[in-house]
Formats: sequence, structure tokens, C-alpha cells
Amino acid sequence: MFWDRLGGFSLLIAFVSILWVVEVVNLFLGHQLNVYGLVPRTIEGLRGIPLSPFLHGGFGHLLSNTFPLLILGGLVAARGQANFVGVTLFIVFAGGLALWAVGRPWPWDDQNLIHVGASGLVFGYFGYLVSRSWYERSFIAILVAVVVALVFGSGIFLGLLPTAPFISWEGHLCGLVAGVLIARLTRNRMRRPRTGQAA
Repeated sequence: MFWDRLGGFSLLIAFVSILWVVEVVNLFLGHQLNVYGLVPRTIEGLRGIPLSPFLHGGFGHLLSNTFPLLILGGLVAARGQANFVGVTLFIVFAGGLALWAVGRPWPWDDQNLIHVGASGLVFGYFGYLVSRSWYERSFIAILVAVVVALVFGSGIFLGLLPTAPFISWEGHLCGLVAGVLIARLTRNRMRRPRTGQAA
């Protein structure tokens, strides 16, 4: 179990490290790589589903995602490498596909918006960790959910509000929903089977 968890943590550190390397390269290119972000309801925008989490609008944007990624992602990775990979991929692809379907620009907008950033993954991890406590009903899961809600709850709530045109609140929402959904889909695996023999 230790090595399984260590594998999950190692993947998380590698992922965050790649984010920083990509941002350095992107900076030198004048953030031209951001054209590979997610553009809703366009064929070329589909490539942004797996690529947009690796792209950011600057070091400030990336820094704001790094801390919650390490904390929330670390809590997901604590369940093991396979759990971390499965939850992460589901949030990226399910949340990304949902954002591609419903995100801005909307038909009545004249904006040319490209969605980039790993914040959808952050919101997905939050949704997964909080929802997992409902399905698992273990002391540890509930404790994690309470701590996560206390530390990140207000920021998550504000991130779901359309407070600024340059913030992808719909990306946050899609990530959150994807996190809740993967918690529900894996709920049977979370519950520990009862042991013992019938008399």
C-alpha cells in the first residue's frame, strides 16, 4: 500500500512539474501555446480537452492552481496510484467534454474565448473528496471532507460565480460535477465489504 501511494504522489509531483515547465516554455513563446486550449463547440477545440490543463495565462494563474493541486491531488493520491490516475483522467475528459459542450463563447456572444488552466481539475478533486465522504461513510473520508470544505470551500464557491469575464467559472463547474460523478460511479468500490460468518 505504501508503494502504491508513493506512486500516486510521484505522478502528482511529475504532473505539477510538467505544468511549470510548460509555462516557462509558453512564456518564452509569448503564450502562443494557449491556442491549443479548449474552444467550445469547435473541432479544433476538442484537442483542448486533454491539453488545456497544461496551459495557463501566466505564473500567477499557475501559482494559484499549484497549491490546491498539491493538497487536493495529494489526498486523492493517498488512495493509491490507480485511484489517482482514474479520478484525474475522468475529471479531465468528462469535465473537459462538458465544458466543450456548454462553455463560452455562447451563440449570442462575440467573444473569442479559449479556456486554459488546471483549475477544473482542482474543482474536480474537491468535488470527489467531498462526495466520497457521503458514499464511503468512513471516519477518515468524512474528516477529509470537512477539512477540505473548511480550507477550500469559500474559494470553490466564489470560483463558481461569474465574477469576471476572464475566469472560466463554467470550467470550474464542469470539473466539480465530474468529480462528484466519479465519486458516485466508484461508490461500490469505496464501501468496505463486511466480514464475518453467519451463525
